[in-house]
Amino acid sequence: MPAAADYPPIAVLLGGPSAEHDVSIISGTAIGEALAGAGLEVTLILIDLDGQWWWLPRDHRREGRTHAAYDDPRSLGADGPYRVGAAIDRLAVGVGSRPAPESTSRAGSAPSPVVFIALHGPFGEDGIAQGLLEAAGLAYTGSGVLGSAVGMDKTVQKRIWRGLGLPVVDWREVQLPAWRAARGAVLEELQAFAAAAGDPRLMIKPARLGSSVGMTLAHTPAEREQALELAFGYDTLAVVERYLAEARDLEVSVIGNDMPLGLYGPGEIVAGREFYDYAAKYTPGLSETSIRAEIPAPMRATILKFARDAYRSVGAAGFARVDFLLRGDEIYLSEINTIPGFTPISLFPTMPAEAGLDFTAVCLRVIDLALERQAARPRGRLRPEDLPR
Repeated sequence: MPAAADYPPIAVLLGGPSAEHDVSIISGTAIGEALAGAGLEVTLILIDLDGQWWWLPRDHRREGRTHAAYDDPRSLGADGPYRVGAAIDRLAVGVGSRPAPESTSRAGSAPSPVVFIALHGPFGEDGIAQGLLEAAGLAYTGSGVLGSAVGMDKTVQKRIWRGLGLPVVDWREVQLPAWRAARGAVLEELQAFAAAAGDPRLMIKPARLGSSVGMTLAHTPAEREQALELAFGYDTLAVVERYLAEARDLEVSVIGNDMPLGLYGPGEIVAGREFYDYAAKYTPGLSETSIRAEIPAPMRATILKFARDAYRSVGAAGFARVDFLLRGDEIYLSEINTIPGFTPISLFPTMPAEAGLDFTAVCLRVIDLALERQAARPRGRLRPEDLPR
């Protein structure tokens, strides 16, 4: 691993205009403090709920501050706001520099940073931020545009996995226009879906969101309608899954760009509520976690293989967390998270401890992989004379 002085500046993006804003702040701050503690030059860039970018002061620390304080960057002495285009321009000429309005030249600019994307949910995890950084030629952590987009969309990833023969829980997809036009017909279809499974309970959630936001375990037909309304408050597409009673929640950390991948876990979560909802995920002490689930060795090997196949099939890179449901001997892929949580109670950054990687080492490895991918990017630019005639 390189020495701290060998790393370029690091810009950590946190916050974001999504329902996972607060969780991202916790993750991004933890990442920034770990990297700064390792001697790297780190700048935290807060994206507020309106999509404006703010450069936080270099001495900024989270201790003693509430979530609300982070939603008002002015109270933190932040530099901004910058709209997206201006923010990307500023990053392109060096994380601490301001681009001259009359020129886009990088002559004499500071070293370009590696952008550590700690944004959860839409904009940061679905390929949009990745596309902006890709267009600017900046190195960034994690998956590229395609892997991020597929990793964010639970319906697309399920179709890919089922097509490859990987095990997924049966599901249905509900589009908002269909719900508005024929609510009764949709509910009838879901009733038939639940009846075929022999259990009235259905798991209903937005298709393109994380952290269990907008997610409901609907126990009765009446609750299904309310659950869909909640899901459509966050997305125009809802996923309705068959409920697996008494299933165990397992997670695998995947780190790497190419084979061989680092596969760690699976760890296990014992939710402190009926299912692993937002409160169970982020309330300290409510749920219990273990970085190594008690399962037979052959089952562990199968789960790690499924995690590897799931990761590669969506085009993921850098790192991700792959989630599973285990009921008896039945293993099911649940979803992939291409920017999993880096909170103090998150399993993703702690499971690699089995290979001797602590939180800081995981963050540094993620940056190494971003630099590796950037170095492999084709550098050639087509000239007019190169075009086919």
